[in-house]
Amino acid sequence: MGAFTVLVTAPALAGEAQQILREAGASIEFMQEPIDEEALLRRFRAGPVDAVVLRGSRPFTARVLEAARGLKVIAKNGAGIDSVDLAAAQRLDVAVAVAAGANADAVAEHALALMLSLVRELPALDRKVRAGGWEGAGWQGRDFRGSVVGIVGYGAIGRATANLAAALGARVVVLRRSGDADAFPCERDLEALLPRVDILSLHCPLTDATRGLIGVRELARMQKGSLLVNTARGAVVDEAALVEALRSGHLAGAGLDTFATEPLPAGSPLRELANVILTPHIAGVTRQSALRVATTTARNVVDVMAGRALPAHNRIAGPVQASIPTRRHP
Repeated sequence: MGAFTVLVTAPALAGEAQQILREAGASIEFMQEPIDEEALLRRFRAGPVDAVVLRGSRPFTARVLEAARGLKVIAKNGAGIDSVDLAAAQRLDVAVAVAAGANADAVAEHALALMLSLVRELPALDRKVRAGGWEGAGWQGRDFRGSVVGIVGYGAIGRATANLAAALGARVVVLRRSGDADAFPCERDLEALLPRVDILSLHCPLTDATRGLIGVRELARMQKGSLLVNTARGAVVDEAALVEALRSGHLAGAGLDTFATEPLPAGSPLRELANVILTPHIAGVTRQSALRVATTTARNVVDVMAGRALPAHNRIAGPVQASIPTRRHP
């Protein structure tokens, strides 16, 4: 394996990941914001790039991939690859890899923290105390233990969330179209799952099938007073329908780490709702998980550039085993 060029779609990357890449012969180039389709097109038209470390949801459209002549691999520094045109990547023999499971525990902990905060109404209590209020013995919350938690998306993150919720006494039910879910009962149909749950926790990838998965009809099927937690992708939920369900009181609250548009626009009605906890798409970002994700991503790049097969759980698209890199020509 000779020298190769790695483009990082961000201004920085963990030092340990950079070391893995440089020791394998990489020259690393960073991008500065804003990083949109036009910025990517300009960079790829300026000169060859062998590998991309994809940080953030940058638009690797068919246009961008066509312009990236010689590109061998897009390695996502994370798990969500909904910003990559996978069909185009497959057609152009560009491998697409993820750091599967590397931040699963961090996301699961964040999802559970949102659940507990919502169930015990911690933000509202915090505001009351800061304003001089004191509920005392008159306050009645509700238990998390015994709550029915529905898990939609049973990959590494969904499994970790289910295990944490169960460890604290929740009754977990998993949406699973086929197969089993370890020790947890399964529901085969979303419409049958929704009325059963006190808390719905979303962990599915964003695809054509899951875009708008939770809309007006689905929210109406949930129990009055139930809660929704989304650490998956914002577009899995119809935000306008969610706002209405929260305003009406049909849903008691929501914990959201992802949004249809990010950063969350200043005029978003979600900002005005007191029964919503908002976090800026950082569920999987801890010091420990960030390092695991970055080093796994770097190793994915090195594997492809060395012509080795990617670990099966990390490979999303492209050739099963890369050949030694050669440039594509017009």
